[in-house]
Amino acid sequence: MQEKIKNPVKRRAIITGASSGVGQACAVLLASKGYDLIINYASNDQGALQTQVQCEQSGAQVLVIRGDVSDNNVCLDIVRKAIDKFEGVDVLVNNAGTTKFCNHHDLDGLSASDFQAIYAVNAIAPFQMIRAVQGTMKAQGKGSVVNVASMAGINGIGSSIAYCASKAALLNMTKSLARVLGPEIRVNAVCPGFIEGEWLKQGLGELAYEKIKQKTEQQTPLKQVTKAEDIAEAIVMLIEGPALMTGEAIIVDGGKHLN
Repeated sequence: MQEKIKNPVKRRAIITGASSGVGQACAVLLASKGYDLIINYASNDQGALQTQVQCEQSGAQVLVIRGDVSDNNVCLDIVRKAIDKFEGVDVLVNNAGTTKFCNHHDLDGLSASDFQAIYAVNAIAPFQMIRAVQGTMKAQGKGSVVNVASMAGINGIGSSIAYCASKAALLNMTKSLARVLGPEIRVNAVCPGFIEGEWLKQGLGELAYEKIKQKTEQQTPLKQVTKAEDIAEAIVMLIEGPALMTGEAIIVDGGKHLN
C-alpha cells in the first residue's frame, strides 16, 4: 500500500499597507511562493481587492483586514484574526507608511502634529505589530519580521524631515528588537531609495517626479531606479534567509548611495 504523502504546512504572512506599491508586490510574490496571507490596508479598497485577487490566483488563502495600524487595537485585531484563521503567523512585513511632503528648508512647514502623525504610522505602528505578533512567533519557535524603512532614515534626504526622522527611528528600533526577540524571531529592515510609482508621483507632482527620476538614473551605478517588485524581492530574501541574519538593514537603491 502506497504511503499517503502529507501536504506541507503553508507559511503565513501579515503585510501591512498591502493595497499598493511595495506591500502589494510583496504579497503577490509571497503568494507565488506558497504563503497564505493576511493583507492589511488603511483606505484603498480597490487596491486591496486587486491584491487579494492576484494572490488567490497563485492558490493563496487571503484574509483582508481594513484598519489603521497606528491604532494598537487594530494591530491586536489583525494578529488575533490571523491566528484564528491560520493558527499562527510566520512572517510580519511592516510596510504601512505615511509622510507629508515638505521642503527641508521650510522648517515652519511641519507642525508637532505632523511629526506625531508620521511617527504613529512609520515607527509606533511597527512596534505595536511586532509586540502583537511576538507571542505566537515565540510559541512556534521561529518567526521573521521585516521593517520597510528607507534611505531617508540613513542619509536624511526624503519627502520631509519628519519622514526621515521616523525612518531613522524604525532602523534603530529594528536593532533593539532584534536583540530582545532572538533566538526565535529575526528582525531586519530594507531601505529602498527612489521607488518608481504613483506614491512619489502624486506627492512630488509629475514634473518634479520625472526630473528627480531622471537625475537618480543618471547618478546610479546601475542606471535605473527601483520598482516595487525589486523591494519585494529583497524583503523575501530577508524572510527566507540567511538564517543567522538579524538586526540588519539592507539598501536597495541601485547603488546610488555609493555616490
